[in-house]
Amino acid sequence: MTLAALIFALVAAVILGGAVAAMAFRNLVHSALALAVSLAGLAAGYLSLHAQFVGFAQILVYVGAVAILILFAILLTRGDEPGGQALFSPGFLTGAGIALAVFAVLARVILASRLVSAEIPLAPAPSVREIGQRMMSEDALPLEVIGLLLTVALIGAAILALREKPPG
Repeated sequence: MTLAALIFALVAAVILGGAVAAMAFRNLVHSALALAVSLAGLAAGYLSLHAQFVGFAQILVYVGAVAILILFAILLTRGDEPGGQALFSPGFLTGAGIALAVFAVLARVILASRLVSAEIPLAPAPSVREIGQRMMSEDALPLEVIGLLLTVALIGAAILALREKPPG
């Protein structure tokens, strides 16, 4: 096994482990943290494929912004949480069995496909400088709209958290 295959297997295990944990945990905070681990693993996968811009954008946008925004929204809007809940839901084993069956079917179909052995043509890789210049010139408006949307979501979570609850 080469070093690249070992790194890929480790990164894939982190991604799958984080995704399964995000789906399995009953506590929303634990699920959000597991989602952040899965997204960070995805960024590590991009970095191992030498896609530095996409990997660092994944870290900044998804791990640094979206996952933290989800955590803030959960922490600001959740009231008293009942204690003593089980870590996994009751149907965890059934769901895991169905997920493994679907994974097996998909893996078999993918491996039997002719596209697996097809040669992929090399596309010209734009540099980080070219991508940055395009984002700040042609795509500046969508970038600002996304920033505004995230800000409105955070303000909405704060307003929901500050809403007074009626006594009793």
